[in-house]
Amino acid sequence: MGNLEHALTLQAEGPDRWRAFADPDHESISGMFGGWTAAVMLGAVVRSAASTATPSALTVNFLGPIAPGGDVVVTTQRLGGGRSVEHWRADARLSDGDDVRAAALVVLTNRRPSDEHCQWTMPGAPEPDTLEQLEAPGPQGKQTMIRAISGEYASGDTTGSLWVRDRSGRALDHLQLAYLADQYAPRSFFWGVGFRPSATLTLSVYFHGTAAEIGGVGDDYVLNEATGTRGEQSTSGQQARLWSRDGALLATTEQLCWYR
Repeated sequence: MGNLEHALTLQAEGPDRWRAFADPDHESISGMFGGWTAAVMLGAVVRSAASTATPSALTVNFLGPIAPGGDVVVTTQRLGGGRSVEHWRADARLSDGDDVRAAALVVLTNRRPSDEHCQWTMPGAPEPDTLEQLEAPGPQGKQTMIRAISGEYASGDTTGSLWVRDRSGRALDHLQLAYLADQYAPRSFFWGVGFRPSATLTLSVYFHGTAAEIGGVGDDYVLNEATGTRGEQSTSGQQARLWSRDGALLATTEQLCWYR
């Protein structure tokens, strides 16, 4: 069994420069799992910032596959900001001089008390242990416990939800939320013919949970509620909301995927 904490380890190589190992346990179908790439790049920014600010937004563009079994170099750059907001960029390469394989923009914020609003409420769901356990494709699928609540391939309905939980017992944090934000099937599987070639072009994650809400999850399940937006001319949009078991909206995410 893989260990997510080990897989997300970063070694400092100088100012704003980090090295990670592309752990084969977190390989997907055609390279490293996109959630792993997102989490590693977010982790590099957080460690480079070394501030009290925490992640509020992450967008990753996937430019090329990252093969498992080798090192990944992540460089970061602070683009600007002030006391409340910081903007960062991160680039991931396989080695010095290599083309960028993934590029990320990250917003860190020092949040302050304010009035509150939440448009959504968590959908009702059976207890995870009452549901059948599934595995996503590739070695990374063995690292996450998945309990399907709803959703059927080729049904024409792109809505569906899953309970997801890291198998190694790592406690939830922003990095793990970024990882789990990619842990649901492309919506083209649902409105189309079923399982088909698909790859994420860009992934955005917006972090809403407070430190207490995220910390309170521990190593428990998170509910991933997904829906498609539109698929047309080989690109398919999809959105998801990630909930704690007690109904806190921890994060929202949106992807654009390529499919055929």
